[in-house]
Amino acid sequence: MRYALGIEYDGSDYLGWQRLSEGSTVQAAVEQALGFVAHHPVQVVCSGRTDAGVHAKCQVIHFDSESSRTIRAWVLGTNTQLPRDVRVLWCQAMPDDFHARYSARARRYRYTILNRNISPAMQRHFLSWERLPLDADAMHAAAQVLCGHNDFSTFRTVKCQAKHPNRELHEISVRRNGEEVVVEVQANAFLHHMVRNIVGSLIVIGRGEKHIGWMAELLALKDRTKAGPTAPAEGLVFLGAKYPAEWALPTQVTL
Repeated sequence: MRYALGIEYDGSDYLGWQRLSEGSTVQAAVEQALGFVAHHPVQVVCSGRTDAGVHAKCQVIHFDSESSRTIRAWVLGTNTQLPRDVRVLWCQAMPDDFHARYSARARRYRYTILNRNISPAMQRHFLSWERLPLDADAMHAAAQVLCGHNDFSTFRTVKCQAKHPNRELHEISVRRNGEEVVVEVQANAFLHHMVRNIVGSLIVIGRGEKHIGWMAELLALKDRTKAGPTAPAEGLVFLGAKYPAEWALPTQVTL
């Protein structure tokens, strides 16, 4: 039987989602907990890997098990074995052809910047910080050139293992909410560090150091060395993947 799970986690103390030969990862914690409930080793597939320090509001995974367990047991039993910064939100039995990664049609991220003179004490693991005033309207206007099917080489880390740099960016918005500047972006998929590299360049524009048209210039250059710095991991949250309605998953992850 194949199951899909929705998982939220605080990535502050992890080296990212993906299991490593050593070090703490979210995947390793989840597989260990599921294995305890299933009474057999479990391997999971995620909708989108997150880097060290990055959080997830609803990471979708799938796994296979022939163990007879109720949905309630998969959720509550797994949560009893997980550290406090990782939680299963829901579980659903799925057809065998469902795939957490390949069945998804979009992924969505949110990046939050605290924009004030003083760095945060509260919620500091979930906020980036910028001391200089940011023009959120200019950042939003500059970002719109990224929408559509583009070569995102400028915003791709040199360690990215993707076969090509082309992605379809569906939408991106930048808005101010009091002292916070919030960037939300949705695409069919993302390159390694793509969101954080985009945000890093938008911050340069928000400070007034570069003009709005700079983003279009960067996109055309296809040169990572010409863009702004990579924004810190703390402000980034993977909101989750989006799936066609035919899979009948929770509304939060359905297109």
